[in-house]
Amino acid sequence: MKEHAYPAADPTSTEGKLWLVGAGPGDPDLLTLRAARLLESADLVVHDGLVGDGVLALIPPDVERISVAKQRSRHTMKQELINELLVREARAGKQVVRLKGGDPFIFGRGGEELDAAREAGVACEVVPGITAAAGCAAQAGLPLTHREDASAVSFVAGQCKDLTDQDWSGLAGHGRTLVIYMGLATASAIADKLIADGVSPDLPVAVIERGTTADARVLRTLLTDLGDLVVRERVASPALIIVGKVAARADALDCLGAPGVAEQIRGFS
Repeated sequence: MKEHAYPAADPTSTEGKLWLVGAGPGDPDLLTLRAARLLESADLVVHDGLVGDGVLALIPPDVERISVAKQRSRHTMKQELINELLVREARAGKQVVRLKGGDPFIFGRGGEELDAAREAGVACEVVPGITAAAGCAAQAGLPLTHREDASAVSFVAGQCKDLTDQDWSGLAGHGRTLVIYMGLATASAIADKLIADGVSPDLPVAVIERGTTADARVLRTLLTDLGDLVVRERVASPALIIVGKVAARADALDCLGAPGVAEQIRGFS
């Protein structure tokens, strides 16, 4: 069988190129070999704030790096300016790696950056990464699908504008798993929304904080307790919320044992 050689950035090339590279969920051991090779040979790395420190440590000291970290309602650089930066540097002949937490095409705006490169006539290639849902669930021993519990899984962003107007019908409930990215700040509203749409209040929920890292924390409760759990346990970003029967299978701290919670919630099994 012929072996396929995936090209790294060519430092001798006079033609620039943009690489949209997934950094995975945090653990540098989960970075793909292709991504690691690109980091070693890039001229410039433009990275997100969600890229793990261990991954950033793999960038050689002589490689220029620019952070475009984003936080809720506060951006170091607006997306339009990031697009302009990537295009400008690639047009200048640089091998540009746009390093994004998780996978570039799962809530990473990679599609927008690819569109900008195409419109500008800049060569662009996408290197996939392990998205947070897969990486964090694996560390927690939580199967996103299971023959007994779930045959479908959906990913949604929890910080969407006008959350109550979003149509999530059918995404959570019997036989389904719902994975919510960026949902900490709206956890209470998310629980209320799902319950109002008919999802059982006692559906298991897992919250995975800093997934795949050495200080990861996995908490489990019921949907009706989700908002209170986030406050009570002082859960901090980055964190993932997984709603569904499979969440009961997670290796997690059972937060139904928190003072007063078990008495308020009945029927968990």
